[in-house]
Amino acid sequence: MRVTGNDSLGLRRTLPVGDLAYDYFSLEQAGARFGDVSRLPFSLKVLLENLIRWEDGRTVTPDQVEAAVDWLKTKSSTAEIAYRPARVLMQDFTGVPAVVDLAAMREAMVALGGDPQRINPLSPVDLVIDHSVQVDDFGRPTSFQANVEREYERNAERYAFLRWGAGAFDNFRVVPPGTGICHQVNLEYLSQVVWTAGEGNKQIAYPDTLVGTDSHTTMVNGLAVLGWGVGGIEAEAAMLGQPISMVIPEVIGFKLTGRLPEGATATDLVLTVVQMLRKKGVVGKFVEFYGTGLSNLPLADRATIGNMAPEYGATCGFFPVDDVTLGYLRLTSRAPERVALVEAYAKAQGLWRSDDTPDPVFTDTLELDLGDVVPSLAGPKRPQDRVVLSQAKDNFAEALPGLRGDTPADATVKLGATDHSMTHGDVVIAAITSCTNTSNPSLMLAAGLVARNARRKGLQPKPHVKTSFAPGSRVVTDYMEKAGLMEDMNAVGFDLVGYGCTTCIGNSGPLPDDVASAVEDGKLVVASVLSGNRNFEGRVHPQVKANYLASPPLCVAYSFLGTMLKDITTEPLGTGSDGQPVYLKDIWPSPKEVAEVVQASVTADMFASSYADVFKGDEHWASVGGSGGDSKTYAWDPDSTYVRRPPYFEGMDKEPKGVSPIKQARILALLGDSITTDHISPAGSIAKNSPAAKYLTDHGVQPVDFNSYGARRGNHEVMMRGTFANIRLRNEMVPGTEGGWTKHIPSGETMAIYDAAEKYQADGTPLIVIGGKEYGSGSSRDWAAKGPYLQGVKAVIAESFERIHRSNLVGMGILPLQFKDGQDRKSLKLDGSEVLDLEGLEDGIKPRMDVTCVITRADGSKETVTLLCRVDTLDEVDYYRHGGILHYVVRSLAETPAAGNA
Repeated sequence: MRVTGNDSLGLRRTLPVGDLAYDYFSLEQAGARFGDVSRLPFSLKVLLENLIRWEDGRTVTPDQVEAAVDWLKTKSSTAEIAYRPARVLMQDFTGVPAVVDLAAMREAMVALGGDPQRINPLSPVDLVIDHSVQVDDFGRPTSFQANVEREYERNAERYAFLRWGAGAFDNFRVVPPGTGICHQVNLEYLSQVVWTAGEGNKQIAYPDTLVGTDSHTTMVNGLAVLGWGVGGIEAEAAMLGQPISMVIPEVIGFKLTGRLPEGATATDLVLTVVQMLRKKGVVGKFVEFYGTGLSNLPLADRATIGNMAPEYGATCGFFPVDDVTLGYLRLTSRAPERVALVEAYAKAQGLWRSDDTPDPVFTDTLELDLGDVVPSLAGPKRPQDRVVLSQAKDNFAEALPGLRGDTPADATVKLGATDHSMTHGDVVIAAITSCTNTSNPSLMLAAGLVARNARRKGLQPKPHVKTSFAPGSRVVTDYMEKAGLMEDMNAVGFDLVGYGCTTCIGNSGPLPDDVASAVEDGKLVVASVLSGNRNFEGRVHPQVKANYLASPPLCVAYSFLGTMLKDITTEPLGTGSDGQPVYLKDIWPSPKEVAEVVQASVTADMFASSYADVFKGDEHWASVGGSGGDSKTYAWDPDSTYVRRPPYFEGMDKEPKGVSPIKQARILALLGDSITTDHISPAGSIAKNSPAAKYLTDHGVQPVDFNSYGARRGNHEVMMRGTFANIRLRNEMVPGTEGGWTKHIPSGETMAIYDAAEKYQADGTPLIVIGGKEYGSGSSRDWAAKGPYLQGVKAVIAESFERIHRSNLVGMGILPLQFKDGQDRKSLKLDGSEVLDLEGLEDGIKPRMDVTCVITRADGSKETVTLLCRVDTLDEVDYYRHGGILHYVVRSLAETPAAGNA
């Protein structure tokens, strides 16, 4: 892999580290040539190094380097740069369709007369299989084994396909199931902080940077690794050697002082940070943390904050290199030579932070005294809606009428044949899950201590609570075992259910039959409490309307309380074996107790042992056979319902046909604010009466084997049928409905969005989706763009877009357009019956140009509005002109003669 341009700027220097020497591209020398860079934010210094290392006079020019330096003058920039991350990280939900696309691109290359092996990752790619385990079995010592076996039964086709990909593609590694969550594996093992690569007989050192196909790639920002989430489309282009086109961002400085008080956890801190930054408004911006409080913030706490950058809306949440960073590298058994390189490189490049370091210059700042953090939850619908723990009871009571709808407030129902009854507010899921918190030993061991103390008091979870423990890596259970706390966790129902991303992405599994029946019969508004990062409507479980993010020890505590309609800080969690009430304060460990257990239980040897054979897998993985095909092209199975050849490249010519006009378009959906990719992209379980279910049934798949949309992301037929099918979607064209419904015009018939899209496509009618503010927020899901593309959507018109989703729309050849001058769907009185014409597109697209939209109403009247084209850069113009980024890459590689690693 080539890692540099041609050093025409003359900034390459040599760095001695012990007995070794590395070449690097000096930021100090760049400062001497272009202007002082010492006060640039650390995150922008990483971007600057990337530019000077890749400067070649063509893709990256001296003007781009100057623009990065000049950022200090205005604290913002409009300059577009070409950025090349060192590597790409994937999980299996997003990784399978990416490998499907790569396999299809090889076939397209053959069709254009090119070499299929030109389609090959040029940057290192790691895919961690972590999103496919579901909590089918829980609360038993055998739960882990049962869930693993079910996972392999469900996903054998997908896993065989990934094994083919690992053998067919260079620079592509697969971490098998049951290892951990991709972000935790990235934090604990894959990341190096300073990356190295050979160039002839030289070793080049440069910052470890990446993009990931999961929005929580930002977790590694806590380790001073600059990374963020992108869609699978963008990631595929990055691994194929295409630079990421971006505007140099604004950087918001977040100053931390003091230290966390007793009783407050890293989860409470991050929920506070999320709330503050959402209020500040940091969408599309970098956030960088600074101040003396960093010295009191363990690396795991930093990673917790970095993880939730998507929840506060930022591109990243970056922490610089310091002594805490080095300590974590040693703890996680990184090689001593690597640790020495990280320290030497950071200090040589001005990337090292201490309490004496002058504050960088930021676009804007805000500040938090860590001592002001209090125990908190977030919910019941959004991660930014922080609730002080003592006010959680009132919060739920206030939210209940809106969540309840027309259900009586006093609805209660018996649980099965027992005397136990259920009512509104009952907690039916208490789950320790997700990368956000399971990478943090203090939080995990605190949960174990709560379990131990509760066990000694004789507490048990309420009968209606489904409990689960899904740590992010095997290291967690190693140190929990060493601390003697796994026995306590098991005793109170938190048996190990798997190593992976479970409840947080909707893999919570079914509720027990009697609980599910009680919820259904009573139309109960029940709750989940999870240690995750996402609690959007319909995400955790289709029967659970209220979802609260909480620290792992609070998840355990809420399993005993069993309801959101009691104050957990003042009311008893339950009755102990001695007949006395037990309160939260009776089982909550002190910071000193937690620190002592962490010190005694977490060792470097555990990390070395857990990751010694990280790519090997267990006996289940060893038994998965590779799929058909050779090392060049994949042999598609026409009967597969998991992996299908996508239609993106059918009929593709060597030259693009140019931009097509969008005339006489109909509105497929008229949507409100904060439409997330969860609303758009298929996720979670497949409803038995859905278009996707009909497709699977027609192909001989029984409902018990439907699996999830995430698991079937390699089959476009399933995914396009599940697009806009979220059970909580509200399409204003069909008021009073909830779910994936629309009104087909001109028939006026209400039908599934997919069915309407099929009718429109059969008539040759182009489609447009109308949205409100923050359209496409949430996870970086490529199917949120691919699905609409396959349904025939040609443009999305919204008040504002989330960064990744806007980029993915362009990457699939869908035109993102933004309302201007305060206009929106309401001011224009759109009802979905209109016909839309977008004028002037065939004359050519320019970045952020105005586009005229002529609205023809049902009564024949017309209105003309001006929209902002959110194709933001010249590279994106090329992608859109070619019909998408994948088409652009295939054509580029087909035309370019092979030349080593160029």
